Amino acid sequence: MLQVAFIRENKAAVVAAMAKRNLKAEVLIDEVLTLDEERRGLQVQLDNALAESNKLSKEIGQLYKSGSTDKANEMKARTLELKEITKELTEQLNTKTQALTESLYKLPNTPHSSVPAGNSDTDNEIVFTEGDIPKLGADALPHWELAKKYDIIDFELGVKITGAGFPVYKGKGAKLQRALITYFLDKNTDAGYQEFQVPHMVNEASGYGTGQLPDKEGQMYYVSADDLYLIPTAEVPVTNFFRDTLLTEQDFPICCTAYTPCFRREAGSYGAHVRGLNRLHQFDKVEIVRIEHPDNSYLALEGMVDHIKELLRELKLPYRILRLCGGDLGFASALTYDFEVFSTAQDRWLEISSVSNFETFQANRLKLRYKDSEGKSQLAHTLNGSSLALPRVLAGIIENYQTPEGIVIPEVLRPYTGFDIIN
Repeated sequence: MLQVAFIRENKAAVVAAMAKRNLKAEVLIDEVLTLDEERRGLQVQLDNALAESNKLSKEIGQLYKSGSTDKANEMKARTLELKEITKELTEQLNTKTQALTESLYKLPNTPHSSVPAGNSDTDNEIVFTEGDIPKLGADALPHWELAKKYDIIDFELGVKITGAGFPVYKGKGAKLQRALITYFLDKNTDAGYQEFQVPHMVNEASGYGTGQLPDKEGQMYYVSADDLYLIPTAEVPVTNFFRDTLLTEQDFPICCTAYTPCFRREAGSYGAHVRGLNRLHQFDKVEIVRIEHPDNSYLALEGMVDHIKELLRELKLPYRILRLCGGDLGFASALTYDFEVFSTAQDRWLEISSVSNFETFQANRLKLRYKDSEGKSQLAHTLNGSSLALPRVLAGIIENYQTPEGIVIPEVLRPYTGFDIIN
């Protein structure tokens, strides 16, 4: 959530930043500023009424002691009047504050200056490419056909017991999935990230804290009986560890990693590009989250990018990195890099990670602050990234490592799988 003071002091810059997202936000920004001005006016009136009431209360006590009963009773009547005034002003202030908060929730984060303009993913900027695309034979198969051929993923069984988008991993497919999870967690902990196991459901406050609510409410699975949401990513519970937290500068950096299943409704997802593992309603992902001092967050972002590069280099998968344009940027993000692996059998790039700096946007919602060297309370910066999302990594391995003899296991995973080929 953007800070009102920042919007007030930088209105033209905020309007221009929203235009980079293809949003005409001037009306909403004016609404925010008007509500804030009215809120501040009510706060002044309330403060004045409370101050007068406190002053009169002290004077009344002194008048009673001195025997000036009539004057004291006259002032007491005024304090009763002020009590009603403060009650009404408090109600008005709470209503205005809620309206202001709801308006602020509608505003996305302001993009970083390096974010390119653009309307959709076709306008994203390719900033890095690495790895050789394998040369497969004419009989090469996409991963959903290979999964059936080698009996390692059963999509039809998932449909039977749940529905489309809920695959069942079997035999060596299940073990390869587990190997990837353990490998990613080991690499993350070796890099200094502390591992956590977290709940797979969160409350509404957690959803609002990281920006999934109200923006992505339609994409989240909701358990109405308990008023809880199934998590779309481990980012939500992990970042909410630090909701309503006051840190010190010595606490930075805070580095966390967690494996979770992730649940996304993905409404309206149809067609060949969502076949197999390309888009699921339930999938596994290992996440990294960082809480950083504002001065260091972009250096930390580059470090996260380098860390994910290393994972893909060890897996020997061809990949590229894109800087997302304003039109494709996530609601809460100031800057996002997407990683994509090349699926040789599908002849297209598959997104397997997003690494983002949210600057103070989430921290403001979370009330996540730190005391600076002067003892002043400041908002921290939050970052997160997939390291990695498993379905499309698995699809890339199955397709790019296929041979006439079977699917070869990447060398780095063999200590985790205990076998070197699926055949």
